[in-house]
Amino acid sequence: MQLRTFIVEDNATIRENLIGTLEELAGVKALGWAENERDAKSWLVANPIAWDLTIVDLFLKQGSGLGVLEQIRVRSPSQRVVVLSNYATSDMRKRCTELGADAVFDKSNEIDALVEYCMAMSEAAGPAP
Repeated sequence: MQLRTFIVEDNATIRENLIGTLEELAGVKALGWAENERDAKSWLVANPIAWDLTIVDLFLKQGSGLGVLEQIRVRSPSQRVVVLSNYATSDMRKRCTELGADAVFDKSNEIDALVEYCMAMSEAAGPAP
């Protein structure tokens, strides 16, 4: 199954590389993306059940990934939210988990773990109907 994924990342190069990698290796289908908190919240409010996975960076052009996490704290049990950030300290991981993140990955050294997470999520969902 392809994971319908929304990406919240303001760095175009990172976003494009992330989408390419996850689509190729992990069964991800990027539905769209946002560069700031307002646009991310807007899309997520307009599409509450359209996605399986949302990947959120913490530092955005405007606003914060923490605000995005708060927006989608209440969601379907099958929907997952992960944080991908250069600021994945133990305190920030704890805060993200408190706000409902299912996992937190460090951009600098945990991309493989994110790919594995997405692959496992896709396999658990089974084949597309």
